[in-house]
Formats: sequence, structure tokens, C-alpha cells
Amino acid sequence: MDELPEEFRTALGEIRRSAPRAEAQIEEIPAPRRLAPYAVALRAEVAAPDPHHLRTGGPTGAVSAIGGADARDSDDEAEQLAAGRFILLHDPDGQDAWDGTSRVVIYIRAELDAEMSNDPLLASVAWTWLADSLSQYGAVHRRAGGTATRILSESFGELADRDASNTVELRASWTPGPGALDTHVEAWSDMVCSFAGLPALPDGVVAMPTLRRS
Repeated sequence: MDELPEEFRTALGEIRRSAPRAEAQIEEIPAPRRLAPYAVALRAEVAAPDPHHLRTGGPTGAVSAIGGADARDSDDEAEQLAAGRFILLHDPDGQDAWDGTSRVVIYIRAELDAEMSNDPLLASVAWTWLADSLSQYGAVHRRAGGTATRILSESFGELADRDASNTVELRASWTPGPGALDTHVEAWSDMVCSFAGLPALPDGVVAMPTLRRS
């Protein structure tokens, strides 16, 4: 840790202090090495609640450590409702495309009902909700960009008995502004939960029930 740039060490501490939603099972994963000299990555998964075994992330669901995974044990048979990744890139020299020395990159994926996958406003709603969630959590940022994609997958041949799947994917990135990064992690974790169809926690943030699988 002592060999890391001070700004990146501070960012790791802020991520460690974050209190993501307990419904999202979060762990650290290997970060990409070619995008920036320094990086840290988290993965989140939201599974269908098991009425016989309720898991929580403790009183706050806080990320307790960076540098070692702190994921809660998952039920392999549980249905995954949504998944996501959060990556913080840091380059002490800065990058022109970032307009800064750090960049947050996120990815969220969830399966849809077949009926909802045909909603022409789905992609734009996903992007709007991202902006609203960052604002609600006070995650100051600039130069945000991204794509929302709907994917229809059908199987053939020996896999023809598999049901068709409809998926929405959101890929986005932004440059964090003044303020701690814990708010960015919390906004991302809430987005993953919202894509899974869970009710939004903060007042004023509307969940996206159209993304919940039936």
C-alpha cells in the first residue's frame, strides 16, 4: 500500500468505507491491467431471495477490505437477477479523455421478461436512471458516457430446448469530481439492485420494475 500513489490510496480507503446495499453480494475481482497504471475492481450479484435463508451484509453491508475478497457465501442454486462490475482506474499523469486522473467504469446486466424487452424506451430509461441515481447519492461526476443494449439470445440444434433469453446491459463511465468515492460505489450497488427489480432505498429514486424477471 505504501508504494501506491497517495490519491489512489485515498480512493481505496473511500471505497472500503462504502456501505452498498446488503442485497448485493460484493467482492473484489482482478482489475484490468492495460487501461491504467492502477486499478481496483468490484463485482456485485443480486440473487432471488431465499425465504428459508436470509443473508445480509451486516448492519450496513460495508465493503470491509480492498486487497482481499469479502464476498458472502452464495447459494449456487439461487437465481441470479442481476450482476454488475465497478472499476476505478487511476493514472497519476492523467488522461485527456478522462479530463482527470481517475475514471469510474461500470457494467450492469439483468434478464428481462420477453414482453418488457420490446419496450422502445427501455434503453433510455436505464440511462436516465443511472444519472438520477448518481445525483441522488451525491456522486459528483463529469464527462459521463455509456451505452444501454438489449440482447435477444435464441438456441438451436442440441440446445434448442433452452428458452430464449432477453437481456439488458448498461456500460458507462465517468470522471469522479470532488468528494469521496463511497457515494459512487453506493449508487452503483443500488443500480444493480434496481435492475434486479428490488425497491429503491433513497427517497425520490424510482426502481425499474420492468427489469425484473418473472
